[in-house]
Amino acid sequence: MITIKNIQDRLREAIKTSTFTQKELAEKLNLHPTAVNKYLRDDVYPSLETFANLCQILDVSADEILGLKD
Repeated sequence: MITIKNIQDRLREAIKTSTFTQKELAEKLNLHPTAVNKYLRDDVYPSLETFANLCQILDVSADEILGLKD
C-alpha cells in the first residue's frame, strides 16, 4: 500500500543522497532555502509542480518516489 509517509521517506532520501545542497536545490526551484529543509524535517510536502521539478533536478523517476516502481 502506498502511503504519504512512504512517499515522503523516498523523497527525503533522494534529496539527501543528491549532489546538491539544500540551498542549491532551493535556488533551482526558486524557493526559500527553508522550504527544502522543511521537506526533509517536517511534515511539509512540495506542491505537485515543485515535486515534478524536484524529480527532474534530482534525476529520479516520480514513479520511484511515489512507490509505483522500484
